[in-house]
Order: sequence, then structure tokens, then C-alpha cells
Amino acid sequence: MSPQRGRPDFSEFGKRRPVVGGVEAASKRGAFARGWWGRALIDVLEQVGDSGRLSRGRTYARGGQVVALDIAAGRVTGEVQGSQIAPFTAVLTLGTLDDEHTAELVDTVRSTPGLLAALAAGAVPQELAPMLAPDGGRELDFDCTCPDLEWPCKHVAAVAYLLAERVDRDPITMLAVRGLDLDTLIRAVGGEDESPAGGARQFGDDHFGDDVSYADLPEVEFASAPDDLDTMLLRKVLREGVEDQAAVAKALRDLDECYRALGSAVRRRR
Repeated sequence: MSPQRGRPDFSEFGKRRPVVGGVEAASKRGAFARGWWGRALIDVLEQVGDSGRLSRGRTYARGGQVVALDIAAGRVTGEVQGSQIAPFTAVLTLGTLDDEHTAELVDTVRSTPGLLAALAAGAVPQELAPMLAPDGGRELDFDCTCPDLEWPCKHVAAVAYLLAERVDRDPITMLAVRGLDLDTLIRAVGGEDESPAGGARQFGDDHFGDDVSYADLPEVEFASAPDDLDTMLLRKVLREGVEDQAAVAKALRDLDECYRALGSAVRRRR
């Protein structure tokens, strides 16, 4: 969605519909996201957003109007309940790092004492801000299925505020949004070669291959199936013939948990 100024007549809409079991913000008053990384996101949002819509977005986030929140590489999607029967789909996008910037981040972690240990402990030091923090509003984009053309609307603002809180609780989320997997990053910093090494020995007199040493198979990074799907299309399919939107949100969460549990089982067997 391009930055446009749209001011529909909101008097024609009723009050927002209450939500049971929504993603409710921890912040009940005052500033959102008091940690450094969360504030970095909020500062950029508040530079480009309309103050009135941002205020209503905070109200939506605190009121649990976000039915479901999905965080993936480069894309954060929220199902946000407004005044209409079906929730709106609000999307915040933040570009993933390309190979050049990923290499720059790896070099920074490798050459700066303490950074790798901090990442392994679940922290994201501020030294990585030049590579991870949004460089102004030009790196953010917003879209929503609601009729408001404001950039961003209150629904996307609610999603952004909840993302900032998530980043405060779990700074590694910032890596995920930028398209980086922590385990892969740690291996890259350590200089591990994940490519197959060497070739298989010849059988010779070992007819049954009991003493043969084969090259290691390449590791394939696990990706949850929902991460590879079009999130908006998946929600559209699940909504077909279902009036209870909370059931749709639960189905999405259950599906995601199922695939992630499967991925954990696969990794444990390696």
C-alpha cells in the first residue's frame, strides 16, 4: 500500500466487536515497548503514522482486538477485529537482509567480543542496530483489508505495537523478522562448513562396504509449512463456510504448533 490519505466517514461504522482470547498487549498505559529494540520499531512507526490512528491502534492492541498474530521473515500479519463481522487482515512488512548485509552482520559478530555469546543467550546487542533496525519509514510497508487508506491504519498500528512488545520480550524476534535464523547465524559466525566434504572411499576388497566412509549429507534448514504458504490465502481458505472467526484463528495456531513440533522432532533425530 502506498502512503495515501484516506478519510472515510467512520460514523457509518459501529463500535468495534469484543474479542475473547485475543492477543492482548502487556502494556495497559503509558509508553509501549520500553526496551531498546521495541522502541526502535515504535519510533519509526510514530515518525510516519497519523497520531490519531496510532492512538486507536494502541487501544486495539491493549483491548485484545488482534485475534491472531503471525511473525515470519519480512512479514508480520495480524487478524484484527473491528466493527465488522469478519476480522481485517493487517500486514506489516520489513525487508529481509540480502546476502551482502547478512555477511556484514556475520563479520560484525565475528570481530566483536561478546556478541556471539549474547546472541546465543537470547539477547541482540545494540551494536547490530545499523544492520537490523529499520532505517526510517522507507523500510516499512503496511497493508490492510479495511476501508481506511491511511498509512498505516489503526489495525496495522495495533499489529506493530504488539510486534514491538514481542521484540522486547524476545529480542531474537528481530532476527526472525529480518529473515535470519539464530542457529544458522551462529554456525556462520563460527565458520562451520556445512557443505559435503571429501568423497566416498572405494570399496576395494570390502565387498559389503562395512568400512566405507561416506560424505556427510547436506543439512537442510527446517521451515514450518505455514511459513512457506501465503498467509492471507490460507486464512481465506479456512474462513470458507466458517462464521466463528475465533475458530479460524485457533486452527491457524494449532497448525503452526503442529508443524513446529514436527520440526523439533526432526532436529532431535539428526
